[in-house]
Amino acid sequence: MPTYIFLYKLTDQGIKNIKEMPQRMEKAIEASEAVGGKVLGVYSVLGEYDLVSIAEFPNDETVLSLALAFGALGNVRSTTLKAFTKEEFAEIVKKLP
Repeated sequence: MPTYIFLYKLTDQGIKNIKEMPQRMEKAIEASEAVGGKVLGVYSVLGEYDLVSIAEFPNDETVLSLALAFGALGNVRSTTLKAFTKEEFAEIVKKLP
């Protein structure tokens, strides 16, 4: 399955309700698994972003629908990155002219 990296920034609403974040994280993991995803890790981080998660999903459409649903809740804004393994990258480079 393709791998995705999600970078999250808390909104004003999200930081106001920060004590609910652990429960929201668990619900997000459950929602991800319900659509065929597998969450590999969720991290609270220092720096420009507040949270980072790494997950596998069946396709881009599934990721987009989840990202929109999570964003609509109003607690986070996200940036989604599609990740390629070193093996996948090597195969892509082999196809270059």
